[in-house]
Amino acid sequence: MAIGSKELASNELDTFENERLVDELKKAKEELFNLRFQAATGQLDSHGRLRAVKRDIARIYTVIRERELGIRPTPAPVEAPAEPAKKSKKAKAETVDETAPSAAEETKEA
Repeated sequence: MAIGSKELASNELDTFENERLVDELKKAKEELFNLRFQAATGQLDSHGRLRAVKRDIARIYTVIRERELGIRPTPAPVEAPAEPAKKSKKAKAETVDETAPSAAEETKEA
C-alpha cells in the first residue's frame, strides 16, 4: 500500500490492527523525513507529496486517538489456524531414524 495515496482512507484504517497502524505511521514518518530532505537539497519533484504524507500521518494519529477514547472500535484480531501439537526433539529424532535408511543400508545399495 502506498503512503500518501487514496488507498489510505480512514475507512480502510478501521480494518487495521493497532500494531499495523503503528507500522504505517512509522513508514509515513520515514517518508516525510526523506521528502523533507529532498526538498532541502532541491531534489524533490512533486511538492504535493509532502502534503499528502502529512495528511496520512494526521489520519493515522486520529484513528489511534479515537480508539483510545473508545469512539472508534478496534477490529477483532484475526485468529491464526490451530497448529498441530509440537513434538519433542527426541520424538523428532526417532521419527527421522525410522523413515530414513541407515548408513549401512545405503552402502549396501551402492
